[in-house]
Amino acid sequence: MRKNNIQLPSDYADWISNLKQRIAGARQRALFAANEEQIHLYHDIGLDILERQKLHGWGAKVIERVSSDLRESFPEMKGLSTSNLKYMRFFAQECPDCKIGQQSADQLPWFHIVTLITKIAESSIREWYAEKTLEQAWSRDTLLVQIKNQLHLRQGAAITNFKQRLSLPHAGLAAEILKDPYHFDFLGLNDEAQELDIEKALIKHITRFLLELGAGFAFVGRQFRLEVDGDEFFIDLLFYHTRLKCYVVVELKATAFKPEHAGQLNFYLAAVDAQIKASDDKPTIGLLLCKTRKRLVAEYALSGIDKPMGVAEYQLVRALPEAFGTCLPTIEELEAELSRDFRGNDTAKDKPDNAN
Repeated sequence: MRKNNIQLPSDYADWISNLKQRIAGARQRALFAANEEQIHLYHDIGLDILERQKLHGWGAKVIERVSSDLRESFPEMKGLSTSNLKYMRFFAQECPDCKIGQQSADQLPWFHIVTLITKIAESSIREWYAEKTLEQAWSRDTLLVQIKNQLHLRQGAAITNFKQRLSLPHAGLAAEILKDPYHFDFLGLNDEAQELDIEKALIKHITRFLLELGAGFAFVGRQFRLEVDGDEFFIDLLFYHTRLKCYVVVELKATAFKPEHAGQLNFYLAAVDAQIKASDDKPTIGLLLCKTRKRLVAEYALSGIDKPMGVAEYQLVRALPEAFGTCLPTIEELEAELSRDFRGNDTAKDKPDNAN
């Protein structure tokens, strides 16, 4: 639509910008409020179903009848299917106070909650993923990937010298951004892949690579050139971490970790600090990604290094651990299990309110 060619006051641009921000903020608050109402409604429905199961032995056929009656009365409302009512029942059973650990469930979208309660059995681990979801604004797909990749076991697990080389609390924050091992199975490479092949594949799949690295990593360059006293040197991968406010140098080694690798990375970190780091940036940190590493060898090597760095393994090919893969139900398996449970209740006794 054509805008009228009229004379506007000098402060109009600032005023309209402020107005847009207020409208956007109000819309966001309305969405949060609507989500909170929905989650509490679903939780209340789940509690009611649980209570009536105890009192009347409700089974699957009654749940189907409830779904049919509710959808008839509210045809425009989504979320009243039989399967979703079962999720509400399971939600109320697993989180009777509408909390996932210490995290209030109403801060999360509904299907994030379904994912957490159906994919993770232990409450403390659920809480960890709920906290990370809120902190990093994960989509449901990202949450599923992080659960599958067992991020809670890998986050902050790299061997580092950060406590000795960085001030607090920066040392703890820096250690938390590194993992061990890193999962690069999305590259489609075998275990014999060489450093250059891995490096090229990581850049080709930069979105997945950044997801695996974690929130805050911004890609700066590959084979980043440094010139020191007339000689050229090339960093494998250079990043800037927006939360730590520092550069991160990543070196790939398609071999087991060797102490001399730390010396090479130490040189790169010194050069970046001298030539690239701004005065208000934090000290540059390094990450050595190796095919394998021995903990004690890495710890000894890093103890004699001046610059802050970590050592971690990467995996190009991996299998989901058997225990993790079999102990947690899929959403479909949960539905089947709940249905069997309900059918058992149906046949256990005759119920006058059963919708046959």
